[in-house]
Parts: sequence; structure tokens; C-alpha cells
Amino acid sequence: MSAATHSSVRKEAAQPDFKTADFNRLARVYRWMEYASFGPWLWWCRCAFLKELTGCRRAVVLGDGDGRFTARLLAANRAIAIDAVDASLAMLRALVHRAGADAGRVRAHCCDARRWQPRAADYDLIVTHFFLDCLTTDAIRALAAGMRSAAAREARWLVSEFAEPESWYGHAVARPIVRLLYRAFGLLTGLGVRELPDHHAALRQAGFALEKKRAWLGGLIVSELWVAADERQTGNGDAGR
Repeated sequence: MSAATHSSVRKEAAQPDFKTADFNRLARVYRWMEYASFGPWLWWCRCAFLKELTGCRRAVVLGDGDGRFTARLLAANRAIAIDAVDASLAMLRALVHRAGADAGRVRAHCCDARRWQPRAADYDLIVTHFFLDCLTTDAIRALAAGMRSAAAREARWLVSEFAEPESWYGHAVARPIVRLLYRAFGLLTGLGVRELPDHHAALRQAGFALEKKRAWLGGLIVSELWVAADERQTGNGDAGR
């Protein structure tokens, strides 16, 4: 694979009937917005299970923003190759730039993940950090079904997300914060989603089982490690939910 540069970012065909939020204007300030609002917590959430990914060889990373996790994964796993998918050309360029000398192991696809067609069926790692909350439950269900068909046996799916715990904290603190975030990103990017989707149900239906979970800030943010499983395994419950 040749070394990737900004010009190697592939802009794939747009879907005129598909409205996509525009994150281009946030590419340069995304990191600082994150630190200003949540400090290091979102970063710690992304990297919670990084040490368990050393055996992965082919990954698809959906909506990694400015690419900080992609760069970290490339540095931690010298054998992994990554397909990075994002609808924002500016974010993808930042991702490839941040990958630096490891950019040759990245193929960048500028495309809405809901319409992206994987060209391989051997991904052993799928990564979605603070991305599924930009989709509806139905959209995640369709996305997960497509990813399952492109995944290797026992592939892992790494998820970082916001959550609203079923507790007084969830109702009094987490829910207002999540609503404020949706309102802000709606104004800044045109994001149409206004509530957290049920990604647990969507991933289970697609054939993934929740293996491990960690939570921070009273359960406002969670990191989850899912594994592709057969129908007998997927009904055995969600670890830590």
C-alpha cells in the first residue's frame, strides 16, 4: 500500500436523498472543544480497551473525527491496516495528517458511513467513538447488519458513547447534558438526531454480544467492547448493563 497523503482521501459518491451533518468547520477546533467541555475523559474512554486490540489486523474506523484514536491505534499495533470512513473531508484530512509516518496503513474514504460499501469481508475490528449517537436506532441497525457481513469470525466492535443511566443522576444530570450537546451540534453541524439511539438492541440484532464495559462520570460516558457471536451467544445478556 502506498503512503497516504491528503490527496489519497477518496471522496465517494454522495447520496442526494441522504442528509449528512457537516462537521468540516469543526475539524481544527474539535480537540479543544472536547477538552474544554469534558477534559481528558472522552480520550480515556476511547482508549479504555486499547491494549486488547493488539491482535487485530484489519480495522474499519467510522467517524473518528480528527483521527487521534486512529493515530494511537496505529502506533500501538504495528501490524494493523485501517479503513477510515467519514463524511467530513476536513476531518479525514486531519486524520491522515495525524497518522504521520503510519499513514501508509490507512485508506481514507470520504463517505457517509450509512452508504459506504465495504470491499472486504475480513474486518476483525470495528471502531465507533462517539459516532453512533449521530444516528437513529434504525440507521445503526442497518449499519450493524452491513458491518456484520463484512466482519471476520469473532470480530470485535469498540464503542464509546454517551449514556443516560436509569438513576436520579441519569435523569437530573446526564439527560440535560446530552440534550444540550445535541442542541449545540444541531446548530453547529445541522445534525438532525435529538436523542440517544438504542445501539445495544441494534448491535445485538446484528449478531454482536457485549463482552466488556467501563463507565465514567457517573455513567454519562461508556466504553464497550462487543464481539461477533452466533445466535446462541447473543442472547446471553449485556455485560455490565
